Amino acid sequence: MQIAKNSVVTLDYEMFDTDNKMIDKSEEPITYLHGGYDGIFPLVEEALHGKAAGDSVDVMMTSDDAFGDPEEELVRVEPLDVFPADIEIGMVFEADDPETGDVLLFRVTDIADGNAIVDANHPLAGMAIRFKGKITDVREASADEIAHGHAHGEHGHHH
Repeated sequence: MQIAKNSVVTLDYEMFDTDNKMIDKSEEPITYLHGGYDGIFPLVEEALHGKAAGDSVDVMMTSDDAFGDPEEELVRVEPLDVFPADIEIGMVFEADDPETGDVLLFRVTDIADGNAIVDANHPLAGMAIRFKGKITDVREASADEIAHGHAHGEHGHHH
């Protein structure tokens, strides 16, 4: 079966930076609903369209096509006394965005002078990415998956 709108695609992937250094790869295959449901990068979805199980794609994406550019307002300096005593660089904390009410995940990127620098940008924001994927399965989506706008697990609905 070829990948088309409303098909469920399963693939393994690897992502590389511009120096061809691997920055991420799938531990388990990922599955998404194909056809503009925002389940995968749009440029990758475009490259996958019409392919079948066993086929591969290799897509170069600018930061705009991948994780976007870093946003300054998502980097904050916070006093250490608002964090647990065992705070370390790399820890992640949740905080509400006062403007949107969304929950943001802030990574601690630095600790100095009684403050912590936290950043809610995606760790790969600002990077051009090479996405290599190998399709392992393609199937028709169920009516439920189409109605919900995403693929469900092997044994039914998983939210």
